[in-house]
Amino acid sequence: MADEMVLRAQSYLNTTYRGKLGIEPLIENGVTSWKVMFALTRALQYELGISSLSDTFGPTTLNTLQSKFPTINSATSNKNIVWIVQAGLYCKGYDGGAYDGVFSSRVSAAVTKLKQDMGVASTYPGDGLVPKVFKGLLNMDAYVTVNSGSENIRAVQRWLNGSYVNRRDFFIIPADGHHSRDVAKSMLFAVQYELGMADGTANGVFGPGTQSGLKSHTVSTGSSGTWVQLFSGGMVLNQRPVSFTSSFTGALATAVSDFQSFVKLPVTGTGDFSTWASLLVSYGDQSRNGEACDGITLITPARAATLKAQGIKYVGRYLTNPVPPKDDKDPLRHKAIQPGELKTIADNGLRCFPIYQTFGRDASDFSYPLGRAAAQSAINAALDHGFKPGTRIFFAVDFDALDQDVSNSVLPHFKGIQDAIADDGNRFAVGVYGPRNVCTRVGEAGHASASFVSDMSSGFSGNFGYPMPANWAYDQIVTRTIGSGDGAINIDVNIASGRDTGQNSFNTPRTALPDTNLASSVIGAMRTDVGKYMESIGFPNDGGVRTYGHETCFRRVVVEWDTVITQLAYKYKMRKALIQTSCYWEMRHIDAIDLGADAVIRTKYMAGGSFEDSSTGIAQMFGRTAVLAWNYAIQKGYATGTIRNVGSDKDKFELWDKLREDDSFAIQSVPLVHLWNAGGAPGNSPAETVLRPMSLDYTESEIYQILRRYQGTADSEATEHAKKRLALYQVMEKYNSISRNV
Repeated sequence: MADEMVLRAQSYLNTTYRGKLGIEPLIENGVTSWKVMFALTRALQYELGISSLSDTFGPTTLNTLQSKFPTINSATSNKNIVWIVQAGLYCKGYDGGAYDGVFSSRVSAAVTKLKQDMGVASTYPGDGLVPKVFKGLLNMDAYVTVNSGSENIRAVQRWLNGSYVNRRDFFIIPADGHHSRDVAKSMLFAVQYELGMADGTANGVFGPGTQSGLKSHTVSTGSSGTWVQLFSGGMVLNQRPVSFTSSFTGALATAVSDFQSFVKLPVTGTGDFSTWASLLVSYGDQSRNGEACDGITLITPARAATLKAQGIKYVGRYLTNPVPPKDDKDPLRHKAIQPGELKTIADNGLRCFPIYQTFGRDASDFSYPLGRAAAQSAINAALDHGFKPGTRIFFAVDFDALDQDVSNSVLPHFKGIQDAIADDGNRFAVGVYGPRNVCTRVGEAGHASASFVSDMSSGFSGNFGYPMPANWAYDQIVTRTIGSGDGAINIDVNIASGRDTGQNSFNTPRTALPDTNLASSVIGAMRTDVGKYMESIGFPNDGGVRTYGHETCFRRVVVEWDTVITQLAYKYKMRKALIQTSCYWEMRHIDAIDLGADAVIRTKYMAGGSFEDSSTGIAQMFGRTAVLAWNYAIQKGYATGTIRNVGSDKDKFELWDKLREDDSFAIQSVPLVHLWNAGGAPGNSPAETVLRPMSLDYTESEIYQILRRYQGTADSEATEHAKKRLALYQVMEKYNSISRNV
């Protein structure tokens, strides 16, 4: 909702400082935003005579303000400075007075109220606006509870502000009732100040000095004072049901015991070092030994013995490796579970919990279609390795997902995972691996039943300031090398809660067999599953605005041409699903415009005009692409025929027209395009990187590249479509794998 006083601030900034602040004019919409606060910060810097303006209210701004205007009050004669104060107050929801550059009684009352809300009124008495309060004014932090904030948390925030704001590196934090990265860091500063660290030494990092100092500050029943306030504040910020207090009561001791039990610490009811650590940083006390671990190293009998001697019961291993190893020295060559490894794990009395991760390094790798693809890929891989129904697969979110990333990308992704798992008959359970906020929100949305928390990544915003998820199963706290000689192994140490215990009994692994004809028993389920997936991404089974519906495409591509596609896949050592996916996907996209364009192109060329290439036929292939792919296949010995001139309209049209009229020829051309693309698409512009030779064990990244390259270049819509086609591929592969393992 537009605020008239914010609108006036935006207008004034645009008019008074036009061309002076180094930014584009503000949109005058009456809405407070970081852009408005940045503009006010730059205006202040301009008034202070700072030559290099920036969005940051940093040391230069603070020190210059301290030097020129140590206190802004009714005696301040610089009207522009006071006007900036008034605008900041209005943007924060306070009464800024008459917008006249006068520090009036209304401005005085607002500044006084602002300091009270911050918790610094006792530290900075009166109505004067000092530099650190000014810095707190020109940001988007709130100093009253917002969005159902906790008054208990707000009490901690205000106490921290009032107690430590005079220290050099401590700045006013929000007092909005919500834990956050800034609040968590301020707690570490407070601990360091109470340990006696000087300004410049205290840095808000949980380092060796801080840890050493805390070990001599255990608090327990009967303790009182500042250390109890800090400890109870940590409990409050971790959403434990306690009051913010300076007295360690029996009730606090009971709550501490409950917290220790929850995070699997020794239950003492006291604020010992390990408990302090768990309250202050996500990874807690990294000297702890855990009952679980995960890693990318092959578990040999010697390494299994090391793990067992360390007290480890549960081992997390990856279902797939998205990138093929470069060579035998590649540290990731054994990231995926290796043949015979699960038997070694079980034979040595250990249990394995599977992890599924491809890349997942930013929000673009997460969406509903990619979630479905991930789930089906994980199912296929779990079955290949021999995991039995009932196993929980932990799907990774291995990046610093902001809250909006979780809402817009991660949650839809896990809805896709959940739907695909359900469509598979819920043979496997869903877990989530990621930062605390990701795990909590995915669990609360009902998309995962347990969490594997990447607490070792303490700098992730999704860990800093968030409590441990209620459904945590594994808590990743530190990387450590254990054992020696052949038994040496580098692992991520995990604390185990007991909510997941992995598996210690496995089916016989499935081998990488060539594809066969589809078993008649799976065709009905495959038809349903493919149709259900396409509907989930906006393709109704009746075709909608497209020419062909699901039944027609599935029958013509998957059923009627099954034997031909099987033979082509066998001949070229590729998975049938690559051919099925490209043909089915392209046929589902054909519409009346495509068919009309084909007719116009053919008529024009037959009348003596030039050939205007386009995608055509059941596989929607360009004539030029067909010429390049067939030439490549002939030169490599994959096919026989005549080399054609890619610059000749006649040669391109002849193949184009055959693709349009002859489904058999179109389908035979698809695997040749895949082989050509794997070879780097020679003759195409731009050329592609060369992949390893086509193989039945192509990784997901290689499959994705083949699917993407079929449709176009990396900077086209082919990239987005390939993410959706990857899920379709996994559905196709599911039923092909069943058929070849019958």
